[in-house]
Amino acid sequence: MSGLRSFVVRRLLLGGAQTVAVVLLVFALTEALPGDAAVALAGDQPDPARIAAIREAMHLDRPAHERLLGWAAGLAHGDFGTSLTSGRPVTTYIEDGFGPTLLLATTTVTLLIPLGVGLGVLAARHEGRLVDRLVSSVTLGVYAVPEFALGVLLVTVFALRLGWLPPTAVGYGTDLLGHPAALVLPVLVLLSRPVCSLSRLVRAGMVDALNSPYVAQARRYGIPGARVRYGHALPNAVAPAAQQLARTVDWLLCGVIVVEALFVIPGLGTVLMNAVAERDVPVVQGLAVVFGVLTVVLNLGADLVAHRFAPRAGVAA
Repeated sequence: MSGLRSFVVRRLLLGGAQTVAVVLLVFALTEALPGDAAVALAGDQPDPARIAAIREAMHLDRPAHERLLGWAAGLAHGDFGTSLTSGRPVTTYIEDGFGPTLLLATTTVTLLIPLGVGLGVLAARHEGRLVDRLVSSVTLGVYAVPEFALGVLLVTVFALRLGWLPPTAVGYGTDLLGHPAALVLPVLVLLSRPVCSLSRLVRAGMVDALNSPYVAQARRYGIPGARVRYGHALPNAVAPAAQQLARTVDWLLCGVIVVEALFVIPGLGTVLMNAVAERDVPVVQGLAVVFGVLTVVLNLGADLVAHRFAPRAGVAA
């Protein structure tokens, strides 16, 4: 128990340091953006008085370290600033975009875990045989197809030619849960590559475990095959699979820009694209911090799961 406690403390301290690094990096990168944000926001009225007013509103007339301290203090109190283009709090942009993105991520992960683990176990049980070769070939082929190309193909076939599903989420707004048909194609595209990578990881982990000496010993003791596979081999495949799943959830929650743009879904990726196009720096900064903190938290959770099922791997990570 003390070993687990020290591991958790180390990971929490590392997560805190990473969060601070994310805040500093986001501020530095937005500061390094080329051009003058005030001039860009002035648009068709680039007169000096308007530019000066915008610079004052953005606090660009203050030294960088003062702006960093003020922004960081606001973040500590949940204040992400105010949009320069609309005057709305940045938190409202995050809340509006988080719903559709979370729905997509939750639906995808709910299907991903049984499909990815199931295919991996199926391939491992038939190692070297036709089923294993078929699963490996199909997953490798699907993984090689870019999400955008697969999305266009699915829209062309199932939406435009067959007319079974809506091609985009236009007209549904953020009420995607009330129109599940609009989720089918985006979720299929989001599932395609993660299912392939997760199943191959599970297969590799189970094959290694099934060929290990302790599994051979368990079989000599007459332990049933199902218990060997699911009680001994599968937990050894959970550690790398959990880390891959954390990366996938991070990828899903941090705005899958290509998929959201293709299917016109008003999620975090779309919010980020619009903010970049409008040079709305506070919104970009707020989203970047949220994405960074999510990455830190998810990887921390994956490390804890990996340590629980494979302590050696977890400590070494």
